[in-house]
Amino acid sequence: MNLKNYIILRTKSTVVPRMDNLGANMARDYPSVLPQDAFELIEAELTARERRDLRDDPRVRAMALPMPLKLINPVEKKDVDKADLSSSTWGVQAVRATKSPYDGSGISVAVLDTGIDSQHPAFNGVELIQKDFTTEDDTEEDNTDIDGHGTHCAGTIFGRDVDGTRIGVATGVSRAIIGKVLGKRGSPSTKVAHAIRWAIEERAHVISMSFGIDFPGYVDLFVNTYGYEIEPATSIALEGYRQNLNLFNELAQLVKAESAFGEGTVIIAAAGNASKRPEYEIAVAPPAASTGIIAVGALEKTDSGLKEARFSNNEVDISAPGVDIVSAALGGGLVSESGTSMAAPHAAGVAALWAQRQRSLTGRVESGSLFAQIIASGTIEPLTKDIEEDDVGTGIVQAPLS
Repeated sequence: MNLKNYIILRTKSTVVPRMDNLGANMARDYPSVLPQDAFELIEAELTARERRDLRDDPRVRAMALPMPLKLINPVEKKDVDKADLSSSTWGVQAVRATKSPYDGSGISVAVLDTGIDSQHPAFNGVELIQKDFTTEDDTEEDNTDIDGHGTHCAGTIFGRDVDGTRIGVATGVSRAIIGKVLGKRGSPSTKVAHAIRWAIEERAHVISMSFGIDFPGYVDLFVNTYGYEIEPATSIALEGYRQNLNLFNELAQLVKAESAFGEGTVIIAAAGNASKRPEYEIAVAPPAASTGIIAVGALEKTDSGLKEARFSNNEVDISAPGVDIVSAALGGGLVSESGTSMAAPHAAGVAALWAQRQRSLTGRVESGSLFAQIIASGTIEPLTKDIEEDDVGTGIVQAPLS
């Protein structure tokens, strides 16, 4: 890792439109302006003098050292007994996808994860646009999912029925952008930023992410690889954390602003599995903690209703089913997994349904209103009475019924 190799988020103009300052006819008046034309991501080795100069540049929105990102691993994984399967998974039913007149048709969804098992029957008929961001040299790209995490997440978002069971929320999605951002060694935040930019260029309406910044691993890197004492190592890691939180904040805001010039995009991310209720609760981790990214917590079933999962981080925007979630397994078939990684895809699938509805009514997808619709769809009605907003946000995300 090069401690001088920064990623720079820079606009191509000193003035970037904000959604609250745009007229209703902006998209009509400027139809030729593409999202990727407004901002750029640059990686460069910077001296202290160059960093100072960039901070004075009004086009520079963020500047950050790469931080390691790690998969939000499932807290539980188990085989599925076919005898226990129903016509649709409990998660698909809980978000009302089975009652919605929408199926995500015409909406493009990006899954930034460990890749996808493209041969799985759950993805028959889906156009998969794939790119590997994990390679560290000029070798040929490898989009293969060797973990199964990305395959499971994609199955929940748009998977077709498997063995007679509906596993996907938005089964009408026919175009998916699959960015492999996590390999055997995880991935730096710089790769994820580039992957988000690529997903926007590929016209994704919804971006789903189930990973988080590995802060303990970052501290460990400075201590055990570079020989720092724990105090300065922690201080440097905190500065990197702040820089990267700002990077994702600004990137999300630019993505939102670009909606004025074309189809909009919402970014959805898993909140993290670091809590251990009732002993303690941990706040949502970046990138989900960033302003402009929808942070999704996990829910589990109890005899008295749905409640926050014991592992789910709090301070979330909305919640979704995240325990005993049946979806596509690596190599075929189905597998049950639990985690906020399983909750975020439910919200992403519901987002695709709302995006389809918005387009059918207005002719386009606008990110600001789509973001608001997803958050506003949450309901606490199926949740237990002792639930707290800090733990579940607005409640369980719900598909549009009309």
